Amino acid sequence: MLNIQFKSIVVGLLLISFTACKNAKSNTKTDADNEVTISVKKENFLSGGLVEPISIVSRELSDGSTADCYKIVVTSTPTDHEMGPWCPDNIADDASAGGIWLEDGKVYDVDGEFVKNLGTFYDDETWMMYNSETGKITKTSTKEECNDAANPNVGEEYQNFCVECLPSYVADISHTYYIPVTPKKAKNPYPFSNGPAGGPPPGGGPDDGHERPGPPPGGPGGNSTTPSDRGLAFNGVVFNAPAPTDNILAAYTLAPFDDAGGHINLHEGYHYHAATGVSKKIEQQDNHSAMIGYAFDGYGIFENADSDGNEYTDLDDSRGHYDETRGYHYHVDKAGNNNFIDGLRGEYAL
Repeated sequence: MLNIQFKSIVVGLLLISFTACKNAKSNTKTDADNEVTISVKKENFLSGGLVEPISIVSRELSDGSTADCYKIVVTSTPTDHEMGPWCPDNIADDASAGGIWLEDGKVYDVDGEFVKNLGTFYDDETWMMYNSETGKITKTSTKEECNDAANPNVGEEYQNFCVECLPSYVADISHTYYIPVTPKKAKNPYPFSNGPAGGPPPGGGPDDGHERPGPPPGGPGGNSTTPSDRGLAFNGVVFNAPAPTDNILAAYTLAPFDDAGGHINLHEGYHYHAATGVSKKIEQQDNHSAMIGYAFDGYGIFENADSDGNEYTDLDDSRGHYDETRGYHYHVDKAGNNNFIDGLRGEYAL
C-alpha cells in the first residue's frame, strides 16, 4: 500500500513538473508573439520638409513580400533649424562662425583656432589652410569648387581647402523614400558594413555622391540592396552613412558639419552624419530618450542617452532593443562617432 502511494506521489510530481515546464515554454512563445509593434506615424513628419503629402503605396520588401509603405518625398531642407555655418572665414573667428568636426568619438568646434592648428591636431605639417599674413581661411566659394573639392578623387589644386557647399546650390533638389507603414521583423538583421558603404537609398533613389565600396553579395549583411542611408529625421533630412572622413583628410581637405551634424553635397543635398539634438524630437514621459525619426525599416530612432544622460547598455548589434511602450527601436551612436545605427532589424522597401 505504501509502495503504491509512493508511486502515485512520484507520478504526480512528474506531471506537475512537466506541466510547469510546458507552461513556461508556452508563456515565452506567447510573449514573443505578443511583442508590441508600433506603426509609423506620418503626422510626426514636418510638412515644411515635404514636396507633397505623404501617401501609401504597395512596395516589395527585402524578404520578397509586399507591404503598404509610406511614400515620402522630401526637399532635404530642414525647416526646424538653420543650415550652416561650416567653414570660418578667418583664424581669428570664434565657434559661432564655423561648424563642428567629428574625430575619435569627440565633437570639436571648427573655429579659427581649430583650422590654424590642424597641423598640430593631425601631427602633419602639410596642413596649412589659411594665409599666414592675413589669417584668411582658404575655402570653396562656388558651386563648381564645391563639386570638385567634394569629389573623392579631389585634385591637388584643392589641397588645404575647407569645403563649404551652400544651400543655394541644391535649392531644387528632392528625394523619394519608402518606409513600411508597420515594421516587419526580419528573420536575420541586415548589418551595415563598417564605414561609408552600402547599397542605394530605399526605393532606388539617387546616392549621396560619396564613393562607396559595395558590400559582399548574398544574404543579410551582404545584400546589395541594403540601403546606405539609415533613416529619416522628422524634418525630412536623411540620416546618412558615416562620412568618408579618411578620404577627406587624405586629400588635406576639411568638410565640416554644422551644429546639427549636417552638411551638403550636390547629389544628396543637405544630410546628417551625426545626431546632436538640434532637429525635431518627441520627448518621452518615462525618462526615456527622445524620438528623432524613423529607420528605413519603420522602427523608431531615438537619441543616444536617456533624460539623465545615461546610455543604454542592452542594445543589440543593430543598436536597438525592445520595450512595451515603444516596441523595438534604435538608439543612435554618440555624435563624435560619425554614425547613427549599425543595421536594420526589420525588412525594408526595395
